[in-house]
Amino acid sequence: MKRIVLSLLLVLTLGVSTAFAVDVVRLGNLKFAHYGAISYMKEIAPKYNLKIEERVFPKGIDIMPAIIAGEIDVAASAVDGSIAARASGIPIYIVAGFAKGGARIVGRSDMKWKSVADLKGKKVGVARGGAQELVLLAELGKHNLSFSDKPGKDVQLVYMAYADLNQALMAKNVDVICQSEPQSSQAINKGFGVEIIKPYDTPIGEPVRTMIMTEEMYTRKRDVAERFMKCFVESTKYFIENPKAAEKYVREKMFKNQITSDDYQDAIANSPFTYDVTVREVQVSTDMMVKYGIGKMTRPPLAKDYVKLDLLENAKKALKAK
Repeated sequence: MKRIVLSLLLVLTLGVSTAFAVDVVRLGNLKFAHYGAISYMKEIAPKYNLKIEERVFPKGIDIMPAIIAGEIDVAASAVDGSIAARASGIPIYIVAGFAKGGARIVGRSDMKWKSVADLKGKKVGVARGGAQELVLLAELGKHNLSFSDKPGKDVQLVYMAYADLNQALMAKNVDVICQSEPQSSQAINKGFGVEIIKPYDTPIGEPVRTMIMTEEMYTRKRDVAERFMKCFVESTKYFIENPKAAEKYVREKMFKNQITSDDYQDAIANSPFTYDVTVREVQVSTDMMVKYGIGKMTRPPLAKDYVKLDLLENAKKALKAK
């Protein structure tokens, strides 16, 4: 009798521990204002029986080797990084969008600027391989300005890390930067930069930021993927509906009070939170990357083959998110 009771207790214990086992999701993220709702997911993850382990990278393209190595399950990335990853054979799907815009072309405040045409003869700083590079080159192309990272063209590109762009503009080592948020707003609010343009008047429009998921998670860990997507939608919905709480989290938790309220407000006004991305947006960005040689893709992927929005739509319905 004792054996039967002990066996039943063991079965019940194992059943309970299995039912409450927490699934770990390894998240790659970046430190920008409009990536805040992605970071906040780890705070509410236990509600979905998840533990989200966030790892912050310098640039979106830096996340891709970690995905290849099996160290990251989902990641936040500008759309060009997602496209380049898929083109190089990395098995990922685009499963959501999370922000739009987030870029500005900013010039030195001691110089006169009327339009992008004024960039002729100037040095322009930009991070290689990011959304900022794509929208910058699209703007230069629209204004028939040639460019190279070597002297001799209309515009000389100076490639550097996001973190170094503001300092280079302040030190007058470059005349212009194409920068992300909140750094571009900081350059303007601190007085050493002025906005030339928000570069959204090309076929790309406002560049979209995308949530990518490994094919492994999407296909073989479906339950985890579904719960993760609900967590994403709830986090984003909370940030959209509670702007003061969103600001507090980004400024205090992500940036340790290194950005002001004005910096945050200006940044989010230029990079609003969203859930959505479309096949068309991804395809247009792919076509523009091919046109300007970004990513050096020998076989550009077709957006319809790897933009998978079913998890997102189901999560939005479940949480009544518009």
